[in-house]
Amino acid sequence: MESMNGFFERLLTIDLSDQSSYIEPLDEKVLRRYLGGKGLATHLLLERNPAGVDPFSPENHFILGLGSATDSAIYGSCRHGIYSKSPLTGFYGESYSGGRLAIPMSRAGYDAIIIRGASSQPVWLEITDEDVKFHPAEDLWGKDTYTTEDEVKRRVAVSGAGVMVIGPAGENLVRFAVVENDYWRSAGRTGMGAVLGAKKVKAIAFHGNRSRLFADPEGVKAYARETLKNLKDHPAAEAYRTQGTPMMVALLNEAGSFPTRYWSAGSFEKWPQISAASVSERLKARSRACRTCFMGCGKYVEVQDGRHKGLKLEGPEYETIYAFGGLCLIDQIEEIAYLNDVCDRLGMDTITAGNLVAFAIEASKRGKVADSLEYGNPDLAADLLIKISKREGLGGLLAEGIKPASVELGLEDLAVHVKGLEPAGYDPRVLKGMGLAYAVNARGACHLRTTFYKAELSGLIEPEQVEGKAKLFLDFEDRCTLFDCLILCRFYRDFYMWDELSTIIELTTGMKLNQSELQGVASRVTDNTRRFNIREGLTSADDRLPDRLLRESLENNRRITVDEMETLVGDYYRLRGWNSEGLPPAQERIIRLYPFLFTMALLIMLLRVSYPDWTRERFFPGISLMLVA
Repeated sequence: MESMNGFFERLLTIDLSDQSSYIEPLDEKVLRRYLGGKGLATHLLLERNPAGVDPFSPENHFILGLGSATDSAIYGSCRHGIYSKSPLTGFYGESYSGGRLAIPMSRAGYDAIIIRGASSQPVWLEITDEDVKFHPAEDLWGKDTYTTEDEVKRRVAVSGAGVMVIGPAGENLVRFAVVENDYWRSAGRTGMGAVLGAKKVKAIAFHGNRSRLFADPEGVKAYARETLKNLKDHPAAEAYRTQGTPMMVALLNEAGSFPTRYWSAGSFEKWPQISAASVSERLKARSRACRTCFMGCGKYVEVQDGRHKGLKLEGPEYETIYAFGGLCLIDQIEEIAYLNDVCDRLGMDTITAGNLVAFAIEASKRGKVADSLEYGNPDLAADLLIKISKREGLGGLLAEGIKPASVELGLEDLAVHVKGLEPAGYDPRVLKGMGLAYAVNARGACHLRTTFYKAELSGLIEPEQVEGKAKLFLDFEDRCTLFDCLILCRFYRDFYMWDELSTIIELTTGMKLNQSELQGVASRVTDNTRRFNIREGLTSADDRLPDRLLRESLENNRRITVDEMETLVGDYYRLRGWNSEGLPPAQERIIRLYPFLFTMALLIMLLRVSYPDWTRERFFPGISLMLVA
């Protein structure tokens, strides 16, 4: 049977426990309902992950997802997604990465890959369009990410093969470990690298020769040509090409929303020393692009002088600069690049790492830890990062993440996080829509599921506005959700509005969906991520900012109040169609049925005990088994 356009209609499941794998067909109705990527992966997590599973259990599924536009000429399409239950938050985990890996992943010929079970010894996997090979990786265990990627590529010895790897942080189950590819590209948040570490998977290589069948292959190419012609020199594209994400350093400091000295201020007086201009002038930045991208937001840099002279890497991105520069008061861009390199080699998320270093400095100042730590010292920061990766001393506690660490140290009032995930570099006391973004997102204090800072910084809506803000917020969130189903780069959000998304879906899959229908797909996916989290114990009480951000003001008395957050979250629930407790409609109905189902189950159990022959012969066995077994 011919595959649905845009998809292979194939799901690969790998069981590490017995080193087996099998392929099963994907239902076309499921693909039409969820589109692939995040939509398909979330559906699979709900269907196959046991409720309440420990994130480090062999039964926690690790899912790789691609979209219908992957390995096409569509600009911004060379990205992949990773999904699991997060070891950092205990809730929904997702992370995305660009670079070049999505193409060899796609050519292996699967819309999604599930990895379950756990190996007894370290392995690396080779996934092709013909089979799955399990290779021993004892000699790679303990190696950094760069060395591992080089060695696995050498062993595969196939031109065009792609590799994702974990570092020592993932091996040692640091709960914010990342999965890296192309040296400097990271699926960075929610600890997906630790999930692979628990499964004893050091690396995964991909190669193959399969191609997606698009509904209109010539139309896809023509659309890409037109996109390049019209948008290559767009001001937004030019800004990313020339400055990259570090351009946000100046913007956020000018707005007073640049988190500084572990969330105690909104601007850093030495920000020019760690700005985009500094990256360009001092590190001689050159633009680097993912495949199928004309923006080149990545910056390949080389330290020109000082003790790190000759260090080369892609970065640092804005979020790394904010985390180590703003929060930790490190004012030399060369030192931030060095800490970026340390995190990349060890395989850990720079946002969480920088937050934890700054938190540890504050803990030291309060006499809560024996370590003597201070702001502005890159050597102490680097030493602490290494200790975290090895789970040594204070590093062992910080490796558990901000939430358990703050509880252990009695500093819950100091810690800044939502659901165990630290915010990105946008202070919600100034950008109040980002307060909503942090509060309600399924993976915690995430900036990327809406990128609503764009709306607030650009003047599309006033940062201080609260009433009516949730309506525009939903528009951003729904569109970003579709980006994650197709797995498109966030920085194309200014280019791919609703009509463009509809066109991309029609060209790749043949499905004709208007804006209302696209919003319906996005809502289903958002509701499913919510259902996953509710199943894992989430309540509406988790959808709030940390008390500290609600209690403390920034300069000029800028603040966000409890009442403002209640208004924003309440409006969001209502517009989402959720009840006042944040329950999606179907979830609410199921919960309301719990007393009835419990009573029926108890009645049937009593009947089976008292009248075993009668229930066996007369009662509906299917219902009995469903409720009791």
